[in-house]
Amino acid sequence: MSDGGLNGARELLEALELLEAERAEATAAISALMRDFDGIVDSASGVGTDDEHDPEGATIAFERAQVAALLEQARGRLADLDLALARIEDGSYGSCERCGQPITAERLTARPAARTCIRCAVRPGRGSGRARGPG
Repeated sequence: MSDGGLNGARELLEALELLEAERAEATAAISALMRDFDGIVDSASGVGTDDEHDPEGATIAFERAQVAALLEQARGRLADLDLALARIEDGSYGSCERCGQPITAERLTARPAARTCIRCAVRPGRGSGRARGPG
């Protein structure tokens, strides 16, 4: 990829392959986290724990909350990747959603689901709108 954004079908194909690989990883992570979460819930329901009075109950609640947060993050990542794939379909992939300028190839390589150029991403209040950081 070049410095000024995507410059051809080959670079677009590379981006598509990278997005699909990251999507497969995110989907696998969600599946694993769902199994972990279900295991925590099953183990907690098998024992009559009282989160308020049982020291183990607090640990189980913490583990459940931690896995739930990781699961939410993985689902958000999957949604970002799906949006990037949709932008490839509609022809807007590689263009900043704020200023319309090309997103550099280096940024797209590092963050294939990026929706903004570096300049717009670092502007206060001008990121992607997600709590975890600019797009």
